[in-house]
Amino acid sequence: MVDEKPPAMRIRQGFQTFLTETRGTTTFKSDLFDLVAVNVKIKDLPFVFHNYKIVNLTDIHLGQWISPEYLDGVVDYVNDLNPDMITMTGDYVSYILEGYEDTLLNSFKKLKAKDGKFAVLGNHDHWADAEKIREILKESDIIDLSNDVYTIEKDGEKLNVSGIDSCTVGADDLDKVLDKLPEDGASILLVHEPDFAKISSKTKKFDLQMSGHSHGGQLVIPGVETTPFRFSYSFKYPIGLYEIDDMIQYTSKGLGTNAFWLRINCKPEITEFYLKTTKRKHVKID
Repeated sequence: MVDEKPPAMRIRQGFQTFLTETRGTTTFKSDLFDLVAVNVKIKDLPFVFHNYKIVNLTDIHLGQWISPEYLDGVVDYVNDLNPDMITMTGDYVSYILEGYEDTLLNSFKKLKAKDGKFAVLGNHDHWADAEKIREILKESDIIDLSNDVYTIEKDGEKLNVSGIDSCTVGADDLDKVLDKLPEDGASILLVHEPDFAKISSKTKKFDLQMSGHSHGGQLVIPGVETTPFRFSYSFKYPIGLYEIDDMIQYTSKGLGTNAFWLRINCKPEITEFYLKTTKRKHVKID
């Protein structure tokens, strides 16, 4: 078999693996990251989905500072949160997937959520091996929502979960999603790159977009709570919560980093979203 991976990618991964192994502790510690709770008010969200909990993971970058032991700790922690749904917004590996397939599969299989696990791919996943990662997601009972829609129904009410494939590599197809999206029900969108919100918000079809990609810039300015380091597809919405017309965009700081393990006032993040209805419940008084 011909090795199609550019030599530079293998060299970078080899260097990164060496740095990861010499970093010291590679186990998960809950005090080293932020568990961020985000309340999302959705107009006319059905009461059955009020306080619905979604746990989002993004930018794991396994093998680039994030070790298999660390990822296992993340999985155990997330399962203890007892989420209704788990969402994953891309970049599960960095340069190459080879050598990490079993770790991803075993960890992703162990993730548990009441109503399912959903994912889209990031740019690094495409650069590594998109088809193999899709196979791992499928074997882990994680629904790949790349340019697709899945609807959860409870008591006749709907919650639509959609996903867009990575726009960095030109794999996005919003029209395909809109064609499949039901007219009724609250709608959540998973997109690796946060600046896609400039497009998705204009459709008026989505209540919340979840993204990663930016790593929060890996440096957050105290008091201002934003970052001076902004890159392609995360320049406008690099970190945290934004209100764009009628849609909420949230950009997680993610779990991993690029290049060096350097975060200043910018801890790694796991995000808990709580969906909140704006409806008022009428109570009949006799």
